[in-house]
Amino acid sequence: MALGPDNKFTLRTAKANASERHYSDIDVGLRTYMLKVYNYMCMGLALTGAVAFAASTSDSLMQAIYGSPLRWLVMLAPLGIVFFLAAKVNSMAASTAQTVFWIFAGVMGLSLSYIFLVYTGASITRVFFITAGAFAGLSLYGYTTKRDLSAMGTFMVMGLIGIIIASVVNIFLESSGLQFVISVLGVLIFAGLTAYDTQKIKSMYLDSDANEVSEKKAVMGALSLYLDFINMFIFLLHLFGNRE
Repeated sequence: MALGPDNKFTLRTAKANASERHYSDIDVGLRTYMLKVYNYMCMGLALTGAVAFAASTSDSLMQAIYGSPLRWLVMLAPLGIVFFLAAKVNSMAASTAQTVFWIFAGVMGLSLSYIFLVYTGASITRVFFITAGAFAGLSLYGYTTKRDLSAMGTFMVMGLIGIIIASVVNIFLESSGLQFVISVLGVLIFAGLTAYDTQKIKSMYLDSDANEVSEKKAVMGALSLYLDFINMFIFLLHLFGNRE
């Protein structure tokens, strides 16, 4: 049966409305997913800060960690946990992935407790808020931009490998000039990675994902942004922190 003009108009309108509802549902789901990512990241940072500060107030604990080979375990444990979570996240439950993330954030707090002994509290607070402001702007750019940041992300990862190698070399050279260059490049690299990772996390969202899958994606997204924030903060602290 042929459709008249009014019927065709009604059909097109119904399809348009259905399409709008579909994209509206995706938009709401995406906002909920991204909010979960940021919430996990912020809670991880809060846990790290609390553990770092609490540990720094215990002279006996600081002596036990940094006055013995135990400091190497504390320093390297977070890296091991990151690799473990990245390798096993697909085979573990979402609740387990969350637990591993909280353990990582706590151990990271222990490894960063030294900053309260090296830098003044005022400069740590100042650099933290500088980092938070920069991170918010960069992450917002990564979320809203229509530009594909994949090429920039690849370049930043290559730069990250470079500064890791340079940092290892500088352990033996102990060059303040090289440390300054590493810190400047580190800030720029993690600034770029913040925008890139935000866009990548956004692109990973699928409205068809089961809740378990969505939770694990949120945890891994939070881990990526957490690492971007922490590393940018540390490099900025090297540049602008006032030493005790």
